[in-house]
Amino acid sequence: MITGDIKDAEKYKEQGNESFKNGNFVEALEFYTKAIKLVNEEGKDSATYYKNRAATHLKLENYEEVVKDCDKCLKLVPSDPKALYRRCQALEKLERFEEAYRDATQIFKDDPNNKAIQPNLERLYRIVQERERKNAQTTTKLESMSKIAFEFTENIDKRETAMKNLLVLAREGAGSTLMVKSTVIQQIKRLLKVEKNEEIRLTAIRVIGELFKHSSEKTKKVLHELGLPWFLDMLDSKTKEQVDAIQYCLQAILNSLSGMKNVSDSKPDKELIKTYEEDLNLILTFFINNLTNRLISGIARDAIIELLIRNVHYTALDWALQLVEQGGVERLLQCTSELEEFKYESSMNITHSTSTVAAMCLQRIYENMYYDKAKEKFMGKIEDYVKEKLLSPDMESKVRVVATITSLLRGPLDVGNAIVGKEGIMQMILVMANTEDVLQQKVACECIIAAASRADKAKAIIAQGVDILKKLYTSKDDGVRLRALVGLCKLGSSAGTDASMRPFAEGSNIKLAEACRRFMLKPGKDLSFRKWATEGLAYLTLDAEVKEKLIEDKACICAMIELARTGDESCLYGVITTLMNLLNAYEEQEVLPEMVELAKFAKQHIPEKHELDDPDFITKRVIILGKLGVTSALVALSKTESENSRESISRVFNALCSEQELRGIVVAQGGVKALISLASKGTEKGKVQACQALARIGITMDPEVAFPGQRCLEVIRPLIHLLHPDRKGLENFEGLMAICNLAQVSESVRQKILKEGGLSRIDHYLFEDHEYLCRAATQCMTNMAMSPDVVKIYEGPNDRTKMMVSLAMDEDLDTSMAASGCLAILTGSSNIICTKLFESQNWLHCLQILLANPKPSIQYRGLCMVSNIIDSSKENAEKLISTNVMEILLALSKLPEETHPKVAKTAEEILKAAEKLGIIKKPDEDI
Repeated sequence: MITGDIKDAEKYKEQGNESFKNGNFVEALEFYTKAIKLVNEEGKDSATYYKNRAATHLKLENYEEVVKDCDKCLKLVPSDPKALYRRCQALEKLERFEEAYRDATQIFKDDPNNKAIQPNLERLYRIVQERERKNAQTTTKLESMSKIAFEFTENIDKRETAMKNLLVLAREGAGSTLMVKSTVIQQIKRLLKVEKNEEIRLTAIRVIGELFKHSSEKTKKVLHELGLPWFLDMLDSKTKEQVDAIQYCLQAILNSLSGMKNVSDSKPDKELIKTYEEDLNLILTFFINNLTNRLISGIARDAIIELLIRNVHYTALDWALQLVEQGGVERLLQCTSELEEFKYESSMNITHSTSTVAAMCLQRIYENMYYDKAKEKFMGKIEDYVKEKLLSPDMESKVRVVATITSLLRGPLDVGNAIVGKEGIMQMILVMANTEDVLQQKVACECIIAAASRADKAKAIIAQGVDILKKLYTSKDDGVRLRALVGLCKLGSSAGTDASMRPFAEGSNIKLAEACRRFMLKPGKDLSFRKWATEGLAYLTLDAEVKEKLIEDKACICAMIELARTGDESCLYGVITTLMNLLNAYEEQEVLPEMVELAKFAKQHIPEKHELDDPDFITKRVIILGKLGVTSALVALSKTESENSRESISRVFNALCSEQELRGIVVAQGGVKALISLASKGTEKGKVQACQALARIGITMDPEVAFPGQRCLEVIRPLIHLLHPDRKGLENFEGLMAICNLAQVSESVRQKILKEGGLSRIDHYLFEDHEYLCRAATQCMTNMAMSPDVVKIYEGPNDRTKMMVSLAMDEDLDTSMAASGCLAILTGSSNIICTKLFESQNWLHCLQILLANPKPSIQYRGLCMVSNIIDSSKENAEKLISTNVMEILLALSKLPEETHPKVAKTAEEILKAAEKLGIIKKPDEDI
């Protein structure tokens, strides 16, 4: 290690210390981490840096990280009291009380005069003793509940209750430990072979799921006890609830063995993954092998694919390359080629969503091919599969390969386009569409629809395939007719939102939309008909005339909402795109006037916006959809793993929340929970849209109604996400206003804002030139000032108080009122801040402006500051009264109560307080 590194490390440590003192814990964490990277891990300096970083993690409530850093420090400096104390605090928060008690005991042994540890030692002793007592009770409860739950002769209601009680025990650390040591797992395993009661079966599976959540060691034991084949047996069910419960179990296993959690931004622990690499690889092989298992149900297959989607990304378990190398891609392609029309004994069971989720998984794998060789390998697997199918002489193989190409065009689009672009592929598809075989016609139509995504492809298909599609539209088979109709719809929308460019004759899109509507409302047809009809509308609603026609058709809108409520992944694109088009929630490219003039000069085509897409028409459509209950549809579809679809859903949500009268409806129909999820995962634009929707709800609604209970804390991170220089001014403003409202709810909310680094973000906007942003940040800081931790930060060596004094003199009355309110709270909470007030050169001018303000509410805030300064110390009081403030107070004490409530009375009380201190005398006394 060179001397320069030591100096840099010390510099980073000092910067970290300064940030820590100022409450910028996220920044402090970065500095300490930089210092650690520069020094030898076995050096004494390293121990100090780890110890300091542990203190920062403690403030940020990253308790697992506190334990890790303290462990490293204690390896270098055994029995370091600060490291032991911080680890003790973290272990207590993690409810590892016995270990916390061990550390507290060690500190006391090393230093019996340490008074700081004594309360912890006493408290932990009581907790440990109580836990031992409760463990004895838990053992008794576990035995009694097990006897009832697993005894078939018992009353069914009693058994259900007993199993629910076992679930409650499994959620507790002590209860789960006892269960793993007992015979409960074997009893559940035996029970599920014969149990017929669905409620008991589901609860028993959920008990198993909870046992995986406490530690990787427990997970390994339970997994070994059950074995992976057991999960496949349980997964092979036609009951969606049971499949979901087992899927949850499998994800819990992966989380436990990798260190991931069910929270946003959760990343795996590399060391833990290395420890359990063999187990994780075994689970991945298990998933791959069962992708094409002919014996499992369709929903079980979908569940396995969804598990792969969640864990394939490099920020999760990074399974993409392994799926390519271990045959996972080929098996997914087989899933996409499966058609319900080809039913043999060896056929796979599939659902309407199987092809969609398999395409989504292929897309996620392709997205994680980060270098050219990996992409080539992925592409090679696809090409080999397609080539093998095309070489087969039977027509079934060609039909299946076209179905696969359709899925590729709906998943990894670049790959799909590359395959379609190969010589003879498009011609083969068009020939199949022109046959008399219904199945070939359906499959070819679907592929044509998917292939027309790009403008160049759409033009080629218009030239070659319109006549074929028109011919297919006359088919006697409704399935063929509907697919041909959707193909025509897509080609008819190829001009996008440009009102001046239409590939078909005037009025054609309205006629096509009417045809889609008939299929949408046709009685006795299954949901697949509605799905295709909705997809047709998704393309046509780029046309403003179609939008206006559709929004008036409430029966059609309600049918589409009903379709979405099923949560079927295959209808997601059609429903969400239609809604996004109706609300103009898509991203529009900004057109600069200079570029328009340049285009005119160059005689280039300039897109024209339709008059029916003016703001008044959009607002009307937003309100109609909101009142028809579209939120319930969005909530059902928001569970998708597709990032692009999540972005579209977020855009629709945000459009709804732009109207104040709809925000209550969004909350009532479960929109907040869905938005918090959307704000945590997806594209950056999608997350921002969801965050803005939450902010809009938080601005106009009572936070305790909009975000009840724990949700008040969950919503803070999305709101702080809006406080970033890259966000638009409106997004910044709405984020600040929502945080301002939340900050007045409770101290726990303010603590969460501090933990998420919100204070430094809010501080940034106090310096903004934009009046609204500065005002919102000041109002936000006023509510934050109610936190004792914020008061301590203002007491530190910084210029925050000076800044607030400057803002109190702002010309904008609302900013002045907020800043003076903040100063009144701060000076009322701290004598140190009262003294710091005099550090500002403008303190007297500020008080004069506030006290002389014609607005009584601002005068009162100024008076509160004066009262707090006088109460803080005699020295501060003398300094204040030696100015002309006393004359102002005398004048204010004479004001009438009717026009200036509380002002005269407060001024008089201040004068009396000053008189008691002996710094002023009554007028009739000698001075």
